Amino acid sequence: MSILTTSLAEVASSDATLRAFLHGLPGVDRVGADQRAAVLGTRSIKTTAKAQAIDLAISMVDLTTLEGADTPGKVRAMCAKAVHPDPSDPSAPRVAAVCVYPDLVAEAAAAVAGTGVKVASVATAFPSGRTSLEVKVADTALAVAAGADEIDMVIDRGAFLSGRYLKVYEEIAAVKAAAGEAHLKVILETGELATYDNVRRASWLAMLAGADFIKTSTGKVSPAATLPVTLIMLEAVRDFRARTGRMVGVKPAGGIRTAKDAIKYLVLVNETAGEDWLDPAWFRLGASSLLNDLLMQRQKLATGRYAGPDYFTLD
Repeated sequence: MSILTTSLAEVASSDATLRAFLHGLPGVDRVGADQRAAVLGTRSIKTTAKAQAIDLAISMVDLTTLEGADTPGKVRAMCAKAVHPDPSDPSAPRVAAVCVYPDLVAEAAAAVAGTGVKVASVATAFPSGRTSLEVKVADTALAVAAGADEIDMVIDRGAFLSGRYLKVYEEIAAVKAAAGEAHLKVILETGELATYDNVRRASWLAMLAGADFIKTSTGKVSPAATLPVTLIMLEAVRDFRARTGRMVGVKPAGGIRTAKDAIKYLVLVNETAGEDWLDPAWFRLGASSLLNDLLMQRQKLATGRYAGPDYFTLD
């Protein structure tokens, strides 16, 4: 089956047609992807553009707390920081979203109401994804009912790696239906997918099933986000739009800690998918520890000096 002649409406008609489509995608040149990402990662940005890039990166952050010790107070404090990242400078942009477990969605939604900051919630047995579809759908529906604007789901990596692509597809489609108007971010957990070819296949599988975003990682598995993996995912969303006319967002998550790292990702987006994706609606950064470094670099550009390490609240 040629992927050029296959109707995408027919691709998921059976496990066989879905497998044929995914394995008919062009293979990834691992060496070429690594080299391309490395070259783009060396691009330098001048002062004015750097200031703009830092503000853009701040506006793309999903500020996240996903720990067993999370409390309503911790979530409210995080939400306050999301809305006003630098209380001493009202010109600092707000972040894109806060991300919490489903039982804390109502708390987060109340804290950011009317600010433009979205509420995202991990669902579907995050981070393992190992539970029944019924539980995943119920988890999603409860989060949306509590006020989630976005749902971050994890795919069943065991099913994917054993070639049960239709099971993965049907689970994503069911969660998408349960999410209703909320945007669905599908986490591939690329650190467990073993090959770049699998990253490309998982990206297409998620998009075919209705993902609004594809996301690298839960942040709980190493390696998490990397430039080469994000490059492959950006190529996938670019090619998917060329074929279907539908844009899908990308979110690298985990391991992005500095403003310098964030700018590398913005360059990667611009050079791979194009400037249409340089918008919080289509590109996010899942890295809470990143925000403080972005704020420190922002202050350095504005004042000529760095703030002390305890100037900004710790996440």
